[in-house]
Amino acid sequence: MRTTLDINDELFRAAKAHAAAGRTTLKATVEQALRAFLAGPAHAPSDPPPIPVFRGRGAQPGVDLTDNAALEDMMDAGP
Repeated sequence: MRTTLDINDELFRAAKAHAAAGRTTLKATVEQALRAFLAGPAHAPSDPPPIPVFRGRGAQPGVDLTDNAALEDMMDAGP
């Protein structure tokens, strides 16, 4: 089916360049983009993952949470 559309010049140039880079026609590129748009998202958004909750008894023995330098040293030391 033939139709006429008014398309922004910059968008038209970008679509034409995209088609040329893919070695296809502008018509095929526009059809593919329109089909993808009308199909909607590739997957439905899922619920966010659960946030882990620590159920420990606080800091490890000997850890002073008010001493930033000591905390950084402990974190740099690793497990």
